[in-house]
Amino acid sequence: MTTSILVTGGTGTLGRAVVAHLRETGHQPLVMSRRPGPDHVVADLLTGDGVDAALDGVDVVINCATTLSGKKDVIATRTLVDAVRRAGCRHLVHVSIVGIDRIRFGYYNGKLASEELVRAVPHTILRATQFHDLLRKIFSVLAKLPVVFVPDVRFQPVDVRDVAVRLVELAMGPPLGRAADFGGPEVRDAVDLARSHFGGKRRIVPIRLPGKAFRALREGFNLTPEHADGKITFEEHA
Repeated sequence: MTTSILVTGGTGTLGRAVVAHLRETGHQPLVMSRRPGPDHVVADLLTGDGVDAALDGVDVVINCATTLSGKKDVIATRTLVDAVRRAGCRHLVHVSIVGIDRIRFGYYNGKLASEELVRAVPHTILRATQFHDLLRKIFSVLAKLPVVFVPDVRFQPVDVRDVAVRLVELAMGPPLGRAADFGGPEVRDAVDLARSHFGGKRRIVPIRLPGKAFRALREGFNLTPEHADGKITFEEHA
């Protein structure tokens, strides 16, 4: 029996990788987007427009949709979960972030609240560490200063292609609730990662940032060294 799969956020950084891997493995996923396109179903998780129609006949949803606001993420997730329930989808696979229950950024608080909403339907939640792409974007923004100041924390960056493979594996199986965390192959100091990103062409200065969230990062709550399941390193991503 053919499984109908919908990928929300399918045009984003992670979503594109998920869609590509699904196609490589013989699936023909639908892509939820606010804009028309090949295999797109047009819907908006913030307003709810088109969401019920997008989920009509769908068996599995892989939720890669995200916003820059934790509060908006909660709205979008609630809209999706309600639609999943109405449509009778058998499995919602939801990607989240390692350590959001210990690191209290506003964005992370929204992600944690979204996880609670997802638990209302048959689901699997996969928490992943920070993406290579995200760290490179942060370093690019910091590069606008004469000196690159980098927080004295560690990261375990992971490639979205590795995360995509794991999400598709989970989507093909039964709902697991909370799956094991998924991290990149290496735990690295942020300064070391920044030096690699800039190739020795910029002066990198470590700084200690105040606050509970950065203390939690220094304590390593964003890491999952026991689940270093990713294969692609930070340098290989480049």
